[in-house]
Amino acid sequence: MALLAVRDLGKTYASHTLFERLCLTFHAGERVGLIGPNGAGKSTLLRILVGLETADVGVVERARDARIAYLPQVDVFPADVTAEGALLAASREVPAEEYEQTVRAKKMLRRVGFERGDVRADSLSGGWRKRLAIGCHLVQEPDLLLMDEPTNHLDLAGIDWLEHFLERADLAYVVTSHDRYFLERVTDRIVEINRRYPDGFFSVSGRYSDFLEKREAFLHMEDAERQALATEVRREIDWLRRGPSARETKSTARIDSAKDKISKLAEVGRRQRSDGRIEIDFAASGRRTHDLVTAKGISKALGGRDLFHDLDVHLCRGDRLGIVGNNATGKTTLLRTLARLSPPDGGTVSHATDLRIAFFDQQREQLDPSERLRRALSPSGDTVSYLGRKSHIVAWAKRFGFRADQLDTPVGELSGGEQARVLMALMIREPADVLMLDEPTNDLDVSSVEVLESALLEFPGAAVLITHDRYMLDRACTDLIGLHGDGRWANYGSVAQWMERETEIRAERESPGGGDARKTGGKDRRSATDAGPSPRLTYLEKKEWETIEEQILAAEQQAERRRADLDDPALASDHEKLHAAYEAHQAARRELEALFARWQELERKLLG
Repeated sequence: MALLAVRDLGKTYASHTLFERLCLTFHAGERVGLIGPNGAGKSTLLRILVGLETADVGVVERARDARIAYLPQVDVFPADVTAEGALLAASREVPAEEYEQTVRAKKMLRRVGFERGDVRADSLSGGWRKRLAIGCHLVQEPDLLLMDEPTNHLDLAGIDWLEHFLERADLAYVVTSHDRYFLERVTDRIVEINRRYPDGFFSVSGRYSDFLEKREAFLHMEDAERQALATEVRREIDWLRRGPSARETKSTARIDSAKDKISKLAEVGRRQRSDGRIEIDFAASGRRTHDLVTAKGISKALGGRDLFHDLDVHLCRGDRLGIVGNNATGKTTLLRTLARLSPPDGGTVSHATDLRIAFFDQQREQLDPSERLRRALSPSGDTVSYLGRKSHIVAWAKRFGFRADQLDTPVGELSGGEQARVLMALMIREPADVLMLDEPTNDLDVSSVEVLESALLEFPGAAVLITHDRYMLDRACTDLIGLHGDGRWANYGSVAQWMERETEIRAERESPGGGDARKTGGKDRRSATDAGPSPRLTYLEKKEWETIEEQILAAEQQAERRRADLDDPALASDHEKLHAAYEAHQAARRELEALFARWQELERKLLG
């Protein structure tokens, strides 16, 4: 059953067209992921669907009596309202007996994870506010829930909770997100809004991975058709250029056909140029020094709470270090400590001589909100010098997805994604030895995240990355440091492995006499020599323990080799070989994670 449909929908802001002649239908039971480049109109479309905004042209058809709810990016609650009070107020939007409304609110309170209902909404963290906002909509039992970037600014634990919640929910929804793992897990249809497609969108039933495969096939086919059409057009142009005497016996139909082909080729070219992809290419300094950043035994505490203790980092050319942890565990503090922008409480951080660091600040303090975009991109004039070449400001702005008519817009009036792209433009102008990026993917669309990911993989220097994008961390990083918020830390092979360990530590904290990081120093992973032999291990388990670290090392090397295979340009045009390489890489990762899990199991037995 169709819950919602739009026909020939169009919307324009100033001189910029978001979408036109858009025709989409959303059915009961569907879980739709809505993606597209920044500025494609995803948020605007959701607001039009729910009736908060009107389209310039076209119609929106809603099923009779269908309840449609909208979850915006920013969660707003009345002052002083409690969690239970917010849910109770929301439940009263649906006609029912008062006792039934109260029961529904209390059930939803537990369902979204609150143990107490008297906590004030304005005291909640971003993740808990999102939980409460979702609960306030679900308690009204909508037929369709529209969610605009619900994972934005959630920590990894919050994203994991939301994924599990949506997987279990009996609910139809449309969700915009740039988190590729999230889209893979919680959607069964992907719709990309992009003017590069003939209909203004591309829809695929299936998971995000299915969408990627079918989109690649479509774009490959379109490119082949464009090349064939270009060949035909060249022949027709040659024919048209011949003298009138050579064309006298030719039909006017062929002349009309030639004009149609020329127009069609121009239209395909226009669509391909408007796909919204940005260009990022980090410039390396060319330094040959191998060791760039070395941190030995560094510790940091804030507000009397240990963030990390006795932590070591050795960053060399080609290394890409990811830092993972939930909110307020010290990720940004560690990044700033490694950049020597903030001193450690203990230990030392040393840099190679004249080290050049390009820093992406998630707070975007480098940007002046009152400054015009023109001056932010090019402070000294209308020409930008990059890698020894000069570009006009309009061409430089276009590289980062900006239109010429935006150049006089104050930076403070740009969207979050646009401000992130301004920072990227500032970062790449000067060569760097080390990239340090604090949440660069916030507010970026999926295609921009993919471009950033490729730029990191190609950068020959070193990089330190904080992001909630688990796909980027797993694909781009050669090592992960996971923080647990109580001083403990460890090196992990994947985000999933860190999340598993974080769950164990959370359980330890909640148990009587729960884990204290100071009892074990700072590093979470300990070797067998720290404890000596233990009767808790059987004879065969002791033998296994003695060799498991060597097995893990071999598995890590195998996984790295399989990951390197994926970057082989020779595989890019061979889908079958690329798929086989991907499967081999996944198998190597699963083997590595199984060894880590077994290592942790043996360690727990060893340490009692």
